[in-house]
Amino acid sequence: MPPSLSLAAWLARLEQLHPSTIELGLDRVRRVRDALGLEPAFPLILVGGTNGKGSTCTYLEAMLGAAGYKTGVYTSPHLLRYNERVRVEGVESSDIDLVQAFGRIDAARGDTSLTYFEFGTLGAMMQFVDAGVDVAILEVGLGGRLDAVNVFDADAAVVTSVDLDHMDYLGDTREKIGLEKAGIFRAGRPAICADPRPPASLLEHARNIGADLRRVGRDFAAEREDGQWTYRGTEVRWPALPLPAMAGAYQLRNAAAALAVLEALRTRLPMSGQAIRKGLAAARLPGRFQRIARAPEVILDVAHNPEAARALAATLREQPAAGRTLAVVGMLADKDAAGVFAALSGEIDAWWTCMPDSPRARDAAALAAILCEHAGSSPISVQPDVNAALAEARSAAREGDRILVFGSFYTVAAVLDHAAIQQ
Repeated sequence: MPPSLSLAAWLARLEQLHPSTIELGLDRVRRVRDALGLEPAFPLILVGGTNGKGSTCTYLEAMLGAAGYKTGVYTSPHLLRYNERVRVEGVESSDIDLVQAFGRIDAARGDTSLTYFEFGTLGAMMQFVDAGVDVAILEVGLGGRLDAVNVFDADAAVVTSVDLDHMDYLGDTREKIGLEKAGIFRAGRPAICADPRPPASLLEHARNIGADLRRVGRDFAAEREDGQWTYRGTEVRWPALPLPAMAGAYQLRNAAAALAVLEALRTRLPMSGQAIRKGLAAARLPGRFQRIARAPEVILDVAHNPEAARALAATLREQPAAGRTLAVVGMLADKDAAGVFAALSGEIDAWWTCMPDSPRARDAAALAAILCEHAGSSPISVQPDVNAALAEARSAAREGDRILVFGSFYTVAAVLDHAAIQQ
């Protein structure tokens, strides 16, 4: 396909090139990586985990950028534009850069089939190499051991948390999932675990390969006091840090995980306390307890599994509304809706279910049927789409009420996209 075609045309083609959306395994990606001669000489940081990956990447990007390093960041999924997935020095990749990267990959792959995500991973690394970044941060798409980003050896790897999600691919227990996520660790290199209750499988794998395992609560910690906090690491201590700009107590753990990486790589990527403080204060990520309106207050959150829902419930309790909390929820069919509702049911006074714009979305009526088992006496309304549900919730809101929109990246994206169109 000529590289002069649009990014939209390329993305449509990538969705059709491989017989399945997800095919875990590194052999095909490795062959194309070698054909392209992709051998990054800069430090690589891999970030995996069930939740907290995007936030941890954002903290790393902000702090390293504040220190003057030229950063490359690859994350997924995106909210509104594919370009969000690839950033150099905090700037999203342009259509032309993405198109040119896809064209080079297509020419190099021969008869090797690649998935959409595998094309994206190689394309991101190609742009980082071409840009001459000082450090690259790669977010794991799914799992870790067999995820495309793991074709590159991490100088430091993070597992933010381990919980039940993507069980069709990773296994149905925390032990099975933890082992898959630990696959990004490397022998003799820093392996950061920010889960306070890590599965034994993850710890055993780290020991077996001789990784430099650093655990939250044992080797590093966040100590909060008087509107600020201190990072205590194995060999360094950074005091008087500003609380993360992103809301939620769990964000402190994500920020501490990012600092544990910087501590481990400090001989290669020296950091000042000033850069750390500046980065922490500046780091923000759409869709993480994001307030987009007031009167009534509207909060967006991409929580879509039970662990994320428990963290979201804790944040709602930390920041109570003067009135009621109304919820608009749309989820994908493969997610544990019952587990999500069980975590949040005590925090929500009224519900609106909807169907986000995805072929994988759960029908709004089917979602309401699951919700009925957990909502107690809270009323439930079924609406056809996200913005219709939000409009109904706005109409029902009284002074002091707030509206939470959550359940999927697609759900949050629909609201952000509608808001952008309205401006």
